[in-house]
Amino acid sequence: MKAGCEVNIGVRVGVKEEAEKLQHGVSEDIKQVAKEAEMKLECEVGEETLFIEEGVKNFKCEECGKRFSLKSHLIRHLVIHSGVKEFKCDECGKLFGNKSHLNAHLIIHSGLKKFECDECGKLFCQKNNLTEHLLIHSGTKNFKCEECDKVFRRKSDLIRHLDIHADVKKFTCEECGKLFAQKGQLTRHLVVHSGVKKFRCDECGKLFTEKSSVIQHMSLHTGVRKFRCDECGKSFVRRSALTRHLLVHSGVKKFKCGECGKRFGDKSNLTQHILIHSGVKNFKCDECGKLFRKKCDLNQHLDVHAGVKKFKCNACDKLFRTNKDLAKHSAIHRKIKKH
Repeated sequence: MKAGCEVNIGVRVGVKEEAEKLQHGVSEDIKQVAKEAEMKLECEVGEETLFIEEGVKNFKCEECGKRFSLKSHLIRHLVIHSGVKEFKCDECGKLFGNKSHLNAHLIIHSGLKKFECDECGKLFCQKNNLTEHLLIHSGTKNFKCEECDKVFRRKSDLIRHLDIHADVKKFTCEECGKLFAQKGQLTRHLVVHSGVKKFRCDECGKLFTEKSSVIQHMSLHTGVRKFRCDECGKSFVRRSALTRHLLVHSGVKKFKCGECGKRFGDKSNLTQHILIHSGVKNFKCDECGKLFRKKCDLNQHLDVHAGVKKFKCNACDKLFRTNKDLAKHSAIHRKIKKH
């Protein structure tokens, strides 16, 4: 018998042994998947000569193209494509296609973090988490959104981001019913209902539920407005504010008030407008008892009692309590320049 044939026979016997090993102690669904994997792989080996060498990955998954150096690894991998998940985590109930994935997951519950980042010393439970983390230090972002050109380090991040453009909102807040495109957005939103505000502005002492909100708020004190409208030159502190503003120039107003027929460019403006018809004013000033429809109006009003003037005129350095007052004042400088 030729050497090549001996290798082929060994491969086929090995495939059968691994399939039988995989079938031991699991459900009929898994057994069927393993059996099909055995037959498929044996058919693919055929009369070809396979030399198993170190580093060589001769076994290819026809579903996704992933390659393996061992036949047993390919057989276990094929279970993923079958959709069968027989291995359950007793801690959280999560299901997995094979036992190795379950074992890797269990490390999370153990709290053991043995993979350390050489750059910043951060520890991780799993090696793949460390690998993804290292991309932060490298600055590599290979996954680009075709809609807005935003780039991401991971494909999974890009996929989640695409839900925003598709207007897919599958995460619901149990408290108020508000929908979100991403789980992270819902998690951040839930802090609002908790009432916990642990992030403080060093300039005026105002408290916030999120760190990102403090950073955005600080722009009011610095006067930095880096998001500029190319149509009219108006600048904004936040990108989201610029995005909403651009609808003014587009002329598109798809949100209509059912009471008076007034139309709006974005849903948040319509929601705020509806409060006018309802007459509801849920936000009360503890200082003077005055009521407001919107929380932002109450916050702005509180600056009156605190004597806070955070809006600064770039022309004469004069300070104002509200952005509206600053805008009125700025008109004076524009008029002087005109004459």
